[in-house]
Amino acid sequence: MSTALVTGATAGIGAAFARQLAARGDDLVLVARDADRLATIATELQATHGVAVETLQADLSDADDLHRVAERVASAEKRVDLLVNNAGFGPTASLLDDLGEHDRAWAVMGEAVVVLSNAAARAMVTRGHGRVLNVASLSAWVTQGEYSAIKSFVKLYTEALAGELRGTGVTATALCPGWVTTEFHERASIQTSAIPTAVWVDADRCVREALAHADAGRVVSLPTKRWKAMAIALQLAPRPLVRALSGAIGRDRRRRTP
Repeated sequence: MSTALVTGATAGIGAAFARQLAARGDDLVLVARDADRLATIATELQATHGVAVETLQADLSDADDLHRVAERVASAEKRVDLLVNNAGFGPTASLLDDLGEHDRAWAVMGEAVVVLSNAAARAMVTRGHGRVLNVASLSAWVTQGEYSAIKSFVKLYTEALAGELRGTGVTATALCPGWVTTEFHERASIQTSAIPTAVWVDADRCVREALAHADAGRVVSLPTKRWKAMAIALQLAPRPLVRALSGAIGRDRRRRTP
């Protein structure tokens, strides 16, 4: 019996991970800030799939909470076989704004990824098996503010971690989703009306392919052919063009935001 720990597990991609892992029989440790939503999803998954579900209410921007989750990830008695670092949000602040929101974004989507990946990988190497799956983004290929910068870090960090883990029986995978149908964009006040319907992907499909890639030991997971094509195009495009397009999209979103 495997146990998976998922951060940001009560909504969007995180909830899809929780549902699919429970459906395949994995016990779960679910981490999120909202205790009520944690209790609801835990009850649902236990009743539907008969798996054990442990919940940890934690704000990963809080050092004490992060330390508590890291201790759970590193536990030798109650092992975690798969870590899914999914917690995150879309920062709305400009890079020139006060650093408050920037600090929180880095804490949740950058520092927490490093701290938890380190704790998990060290414990997994001792046992000789395990998987770390960090949610980055297709935004890692563009230059749209702090979110792109942090997700670029997560992608490169995970690739470096995978290299160091080679031969240990432990793998690291960076999931780089594009536009996923979740509440993420609405909560971040990101205007999406101009994004073509064809590029959107259902969260369950994204997670299904990501888990298959992680199980296969793939280092970078780009679910769907459309996202792979976008990543290749952005990788090959001249960087001045990528910066110009990123800036134009950012300006358009700011004009459309109420």
